[in-house]
Amino acid sequence: MQVCRSSSSVDGAVQGPNLPSDMGGVEGNVGEQSDLLKFSNDIDADCTVLNICGRNDTSMLMQATALLEIKGIVVSGANLNAKEEGVVCNIFRITDRDGGKIDESRWPELEADLLKLLGTSSRSLKPAIHGDIQLDDTSSIVRESDIVALESAAAEMARAAAELVGIERGIILEAASATAGESSIEAIERMQIERAEANSRLERKISALEAILTTRRALIERSIEEMKKEAIPDFLMPPPISTTGPAAGNGYEIILQGFNWESCNKEWYKELIAMAPEFAAAGFTAVWMPPMSNSVSKQGYLPRDLYDLNSEYGTGEELKACIDTLKEHGLKPIADIVINHRCAHEKGPDGKYNKFGGRLAWDSSVICSNNAEFGGRGERKQQEDYTAAPNIDHSQEQVRKDITEWLQWLRQSIGFSGWRFDFVKGYDGKYCAEYVNSTVPELAFGEYWDTCSYQDGVLNYNQDGHRQRTIDWCDRTGGTCAAFDFTLKGILQEAVSKQEYWRLVDNQGRPSSVIGLWPSRAITFLENHDTGSTLQHWPFPWEHVSAGYCYILTHPGTPCVFFDHFYYDQTIKQDVLKLIEIRRKYGISSKSEVVVQRAYNDVYAAIVGKKVAVKIGPGDYSPNSGDSKAWEMLHSGKNFAVWGLGEK
Repeated sequence: MQVCRSSSSVDGAVQGPNLPSDMGGVEGNVGEQSDLLKFSNDIDADCTVLNICGRNDTSMLMQATALLEIKGIVVSGANLNAKEEGVVCNIFRITDRDGGKIDESRWPELEADLLKLLGTSSRSLKPAIHGDIQLDDTSSIVRESDIVALESAAAEMARAAAELVGIERGIILEAASATAGESSIEAIERMQIERAEANSRLERKISALEAILTTRRALIERSIEEMKKEAIPDFLMPPPISTTGPAAGNGYEIILQGFNWESCNKEWYKELIAMAPEFAAAGFTAVWMPPMSNSVSKQGYLPRDLYDLNSEYGTGEELKACIDTLKEHGLKPIADIVINHRCAHEKGPDGKYNKFGGRLAWDSSVICSNNAEFGGRGERKQQEDYTAAPNIDHSQEQVRKDITEWLQWLRQSIGFSGWRFDFVKGYDGKYCAEYVNSTVPELAFGEYWDTCSYQDGVLNYNQDGHRQRTIDWCDRTGGTCAAFDFTLKGILQEAVSKQEYWRLVDNQGRPSSVIGLWPSRAITFLENHDTGSTLQHWPFPWEHVSAGYCYILTHPGTPCVFFDHFYYDQTIKQDVLKLIEIRRKYGISSKSEVVVQRAYNDVYAAIVGKKVAVKIGPGDYSPNSGDSKAWEMLHSGKNFAVWGLGEK
């Protein structure tokens, strides 16, 4: 018997010989078959033909192929034929492992498995709400869909491994048979590039499988723990621990970054005064303001005279009026504190810029000694160097005294409520602890911008080391400071842009960023003046911004919304307003509990605080299953949806 042979793979679907375009209506040989799915042994002499109709969905095709392979079915060719708008018929040529047609006795079992897959994928013909399918599946179907996802991930991993093995063997054969010819060397070099790419693909498939296994294991373990708790009388249970530190404010803060990279080109304090009522009405509790001191750079990040509050954003009087207005509307003004470095006013006796003016008339003795360009005579710096300006030696008691007095002046006389410390990788966190303890701000957090872990240009699944370094810095502050969760930014924007939502769970079933370990010390964000705005250093994909805010505004940590997202796109603004309303209504705090329900290629889902269900990604998920209809849809948008727990 001739066996059908497949040709090259395109977009995840194996391409084979063209089949008649009217095959959408083929009838199988066995009883009544689904309108979505038909088998036939009469069309091709060598293969069974399987016809699947529905919406075009490459992800589903890969899952169907994987499911068939697990069942011992060889997919030797496939065609995709459009029928009508939004509907396609995918025609598979399949055989058993011996190259024969699929026995009709196996059709019912295969049909049942495939229909379960179809019923829980975006190929479903049921109405969708912004990409979310309202499923009426029983709980057993939901569990079965998880198994199918696991099977699919395993099959994809096996294919990636086989591809890598094939390349490795090709390199060995080429090296063994090659002469010293230039063409052979070029062939080996080309295959080595292919090997690196194949290895990267395999590692990502392994990570996806690991995430699915971890999610399932964590849910099972949590169920067991819940059952144990139910068996213990309430009076024997330990009381809940509820603490918040100065870093997290009251635990329910929602921050707005009240500027971008270009705000220095406007009368910004006046604009903030006009916008203050809208900030408060939106539900924000704090506004992070730009650096306030006189600076060499317009944006304020190269400060010169710390006590001179006349900047490109406005005068000192305008700053004071802005702060007073924000506080009148119940908003906490947060100062951007740049103290890792300071620019000198003029050259010192050595001809280098190290003579400072203004109220803090320092000299080269306060500059770290490894800043040779500025003639530094202080202690050698152990932390990261900022090369654009003199780095200040915080180990000196007089320096810390001067900075503390300046912060106390900002707090008591100018009216700031909290601190955002800039570039904290440049000086020891213990000094931040001293400054916080001496000034008692309502919020305090630092910019610990560390590089995520990559391999061959691909973000690694495991970012434990990255988030741990952020946590270590918070720990150095004695827990008095939170930090921006750059780990989450890196993982979340990779997940949404590449449909790799398995990245959002770690190997213990927890959220994979700082919020998975110390959520009350995580300032969650998508963008800031450095990463986005006009600089575009590491931008979050704009088309996925609303889905990103769905995550950070429904999860623990303290969310920070970027000014551009709130004011320059009305769709994003309306989504943010609704999500803030949900966060406040359901009492989501910086330490709310998260139970991850899904972390697959195309969907992430979680229950937060036992009251809010969240889904991001184009895949399917609904907290309502079987007879349970307690969850009410609260808001949905492109690739996200949020439910609240209502009355049963």
